[in-house]
Amino acid sequence: MGDRTRLHFQEELARLEEAALGGVDIVRGQLERVMEALEHQDIELAQIVIHDDDRVDGRYLEVHQGILSLLALQAPVAGDLRVVAALLHVIKHVERMGDQCVNIAKLIPLSGHEPPVREEILEMLLRMGRAARSEMMQSRSAFVARDVALAADLVRQDREINRLNREIFRLAIHVGDDPDTREWAMHMTMVARALERIGDNAVDIGEQCAFVVTGLFREFDHPSTAPSR
Repeated sequence: MGDRTRLHFQEELARLEEAALGGVDIVRGQLERVMEALEHQDIELAQIVIHDDDRVDGRYLEVHQGILSLLALQAPVAGDLRVVAALLHVIKHVERMGDQCVNIAKLIPLSGHEPPVREEILEMLLRMGRAARSEMMQSRSAFVARDVALAADLVRQDREINRLNREIFRLAIHVGDDPDTREWAMHMTMVARALERIGDNAVDIGEQCAFVVTGLFREFDHPSTAPSR
């Protein structure tokens, strides 16, 4: 690869990395909006989140196609190839996090405008949302800085998300006999599950950071026992 060609490759790879990690910023906005919609039962805001998913999907296609085009034109050396491979995974996890925001948004209208909210469960969900946002942004920072220790620390935060997920499920199954309240509580367990998946995908992005730095892929010690992400 000539010097000029190599410089072009490096510039294009940097642009694609910026675009992929910019997708994390888009999803962060989606998560913030959907948690606000959940807190205030704002069905209109939930609809905006659903419609805005096209932005996340568009970013996925942009990065994915850009990487394939880059590979078709030039053969990267080992270090760059790791970044290329990692970015394909990163943008996939970004797209999945966006899908989970949409899943939450679709659950919000199911309980109507004035659902029988149990404040304890709602507060735990809001804590989960804040933790998921924190994990998401930490995974982005770790990848930018190529900071393996910061990436591995995501597991610590993920434990708290998983603890809250289990606690919400426990509260939901003992919520009482009122059918409307039980239905709302079951919907909230699905919201909690979606937030837990966002956390898992953030950990996955951290794992890609470690792969870029070390050249070895290893799964961090996921506290979740879920079989898929």
